[in-house]
Amino acid sequence: MSDNSSNPDPTTEYREEGFPKQNQDQPGTIDEMSPEPDHGEHSYRGSGKLEGRRALITGGDSGIGRAVAIAFAREGADVAISYLPEEQEDAETTRGHIEDAGRKALLLPGDVRDEGYSTSLVTRTIEELGGLDTLVLNAGYQEDRSSLAELPTEEFQRVFETNIYSMLWIARAALPHLEAGATITVTSSIQALKPSPGLIDYAMTKAAQVAFTKALAQEVGERGIRVNAVAPGPIWTPLIPGTDWPDKLPKFGQDTPLGRAGQPAELAAAYVYLASDDASYVSGAVLPVTGGKTL
Repeated sequence: MSDNSSNPDPTTEYREEGFPKQNQDQPGTIDEMSPEPDHGEHSYRGSGKLEGRRALITGGDSGIGRAVAIAFAREGADVAISYLPEEQEDAETTRGHIEDAGRKALLLPGDVRDEGYSTSLVTRTIEELGGLDTLVLNAGYQEDRSSLAELPTEEFQRVFETNIYSMLWIARAALPHLEAGATITVTSSIQALKPSPGLIDYAMTKAAQVAFTKALAQEVGERGIRVNAVAPGPIWTPLIPGTDWPDKLPKFGQDTPLGRAGQPAELAAAYVYLASDDASYVSGAVLPVTGGKTL
């Protein structure tokens, strides 16, 4: 980060150049990334915006999910995170950051493609944390596609089950337990409105998440429940080296107006805002965090 913290230049605040060629199998892990992402471990400062809240974050072990978990805990929330069992090490690190903030952490390993597991996330969070006020539907999967003609059924099923089915299952299970003032925030993507051909199935799910957000916000608004989405642009998370893009990484994010990729830490405040009383009149919105790319 820039030393001029009083007035940082967003074009140089983080890494300006691209990233070294690298590749991981899904799900990616932080310790295999070069460089490691910034999740706000050393920079995020809370001010009590979510004091006493109980949050469930899917995909909370690393990337955007970890950044949100750290921010929520430092804002006063107890946090449950879901993640795949092979991401246990990253999840334990996230738990450490939550507990260092003086909040309860609940680790819930499993695969959100399983309906029983997805549904259980809600009941286990309520049992362990005493309730659920804030739901962040963040788990996601993508892979680079050479063409639609060569896209295997089992692969787009994995994308839809991870990005859409789990979201519906978890939100459906949560709604009967949410009270006025509760929030749901979905991690969509710039791909929802500016799709890339190599991410055709992923982009379809992200567009569906926008429709989900806008429709559900209308359904539950009268109950005092707010539903919003964040649409990230190119963000340096384990999903990126796990997308089989080694040749694209040296220029990843450099096509944005700010000229660089974003870091997970740069999204955390957007999720805090949407979950907090500061956004009491915001529902059905899609908040872009894209480095200047337009939706």
